[in-house]
Amino acid sequence: MGRLADKNILITGGNGGIGLAAAEDFDREGAHVAVKLDRVTRTYRRDKFEVRALDDVSLTIPTQGFVAIMGPSGSGKTTLLNLVAGIDHATSGSVVVGEEEITTMNERELAAWRARHIGLVFQFYNLIPVLTAFENVELPLLLTHLSRAERKTHVDAALKAVGLADRTEHYPRQLSGGQEQRVAIARAIVTDPTILVADEPTGDLDAKSAEEILLLLTQLSRQFHKTIVMVTHDPRSERFVDTVYRLDKGVFISSEKGGMSDQTNGLVATT
Repeated sequence: MGRLADKNILITGGNGGIGLAAAEDFDREGAHVAVKLDRVTRTYRRDKFEVRALDDVSLTIPTQGFVAIMGPSGSGKTTLLNLVAGIDHATSGSVVVGEEEITTMNERELAAWRARHIGLVFQFYNLIPVLTAFENVELPLLLTHLSRAERKTHVDAALKAVGLADRTEHYPRQLSGGQEQRVAIARAIVTDPTILVADEPTGDLDAKSAEEILLLLTQLSRQFHKTIVMVTHDPRSERFVDTVYRLDKGVFISSEKGGMSDQTNGLVATT
């Protein structure tokens, strides 16, 4: 089991691996429910018009589950992801992560909560080109009180977890697209977040690299006890997740088992 370096960051190592202590704490807090949306609506104003991005959505995501949110463009997928990550606020309804009602938090509280619990993975990687893979992954840790040696422990563990222990000194231009996304995933897990939220993580990859990234996310969920919420258009993703949630025009229309649901008991969400 890892040890706590400070109140925010887990130093990984020992038998627990990345995320086990945080996941166990989160399980105790959330009774095996990572995310619960209850009658959530999100509306935006555009001139005189009201746009209803989400309309009375209720769903539950289990801890340590890997779920995909799917639907056509404009269905509200990214809006839902932003609400789960605490990036956006619901207009009405409740968003509970663990046992924390994040819809009642102010911006300062949300920022601290995101730093501890959320890892973000983007479609276009968002790596800084003048930094090495190691330095890109280290960036979130520079905001903590960890020593240089402790940061190195985290970064090395994260890069090893994504299969890039031998690419620490490579710059983004020296990596393939799939490797760049692996670095981005390492950056997302280096602070040991409870939940990974991934917005179209395979959208800029070829078919082979996309499947490798989906398999990596599955392994992170299984081996490192991560809850992963992914927005995607990629139909291949259905084979790698536990549950698929479908949205259309801001309405939650269905959920169904993914290809991994029968391989691990207790990870299929109920709504």
